[in-house]
Amino acid sequence: MIKQLIKPLLESFLAIVIGVLIGAIVLAFSGYNPIEAYAALVKGAVGSAYGWSMTLSSATPIILTALTFAISARTGIFNIGAEGTVYFGAIAAIIFTNIFANPIIGLIAGMIFGMLWALPAALLKVYRGVHEVISTIMLNWIAFYTALYLVLGPLANPDDPNKTIEVPVSARLPLLMKGSELSLALIIAIAAAIIAYYILWHTVLGYELRASGYNERAARYGGINPKRAIIWSFLLGGIMSGLAGATEVMGRPPSYAISQGMANIYGYGFDGIGVSLVGRNHPIGIIFSGLFFGALKAGATYMQIEAGVPLEMVKVVQGIIVVAVAVPGLWDLVKKVVRK
Repeated sequence: MIKQLIKPLLESFLAIVIGVLIGAIVLAFSGYNPIEAYAALVKGAVGSAYGWSMTLSSATPIILTALTFAISARTGIFNIGAEGTVYFGAIAAIIFTNIFANPIIGLIAGMIFGMLWALPAALLKVYRGVHEVISTIMLNWIAFYTALYLVLGPLANPDDPNKTIEVPVSARLPLLMKGSELSLALIIAIAAAIIAYYILWHTVLGYELRASGYNERAARYGGINPKRAIIWSFLLGGIMSGLAGATEVMGRPPSYAISQGMANIYGYGFDGIGVSLVGRNHPIGIIFSGLFFGALKAGATYMQIEAGVPLEMVKVVQGIIVVAVAVPGLWDLVKKVVRK
């Protein structure tokens, strides 16, 4: 067991070192001081209590969307539909908290709507043989423009044209640190990861999901229904990313709403793919990889302010590090698909 843990940890650590070094070379050749840039990044991410709060709050939604990808990956499915379910989770939370003014109702609504939006791709995969990459990427765009219509129309805030109506005060998630963006959503995300781990490794359903993903033919021979496993993987994933959307609007001050361009919830589903790959598609590993990604996001502002690195270059360096760290997990996933 220990050997199984040490190997991926060493590979991930080596990948981080390689990514940081390549990023440093790019910064140096672009005329920036890599030592100053990385020092600013670390300072912004973990150099103060506020920096830590930003790291943790940035990690929260991508931990949940990473769980969506991880659960499906363990089932042998390449589900990239978390982006769309995030939108519907956020929309559902906005609507139902304004009806019932209760945070539990908002969270449940986000999970249910996320699950419902994940269902069409599951049914298309199981009953029509439509590849999940095609169906989920198309459904993402349908979700985007449907949510955008609601944000710009029925849910628009008449008092503030820059966002939707807000989540009522009584339905907002409490802050863990006053004056920050860190809320109870972090605890919910960590709890969701632990629950996902328990389901995958300590329940019959989890065994069926993993067995189906490891070898579908062998699983079917052993009495497991792969179609049932696929549907459950989509539903569980939809719950996780729907929860990500709900917690983002219910726990992220100062807006507690969706911006008119949906910029505050856009991209979490795609970021989750990288987080899952870095965490080797393991719920516990995802918690730590989510913190790593959160630190990169939180430190980006300080790289611009203190090291004078423009945002575009910051994104380039972040991308290099992320790609380098994700390679081992992506390679593991490719080997599983080829073996299958």
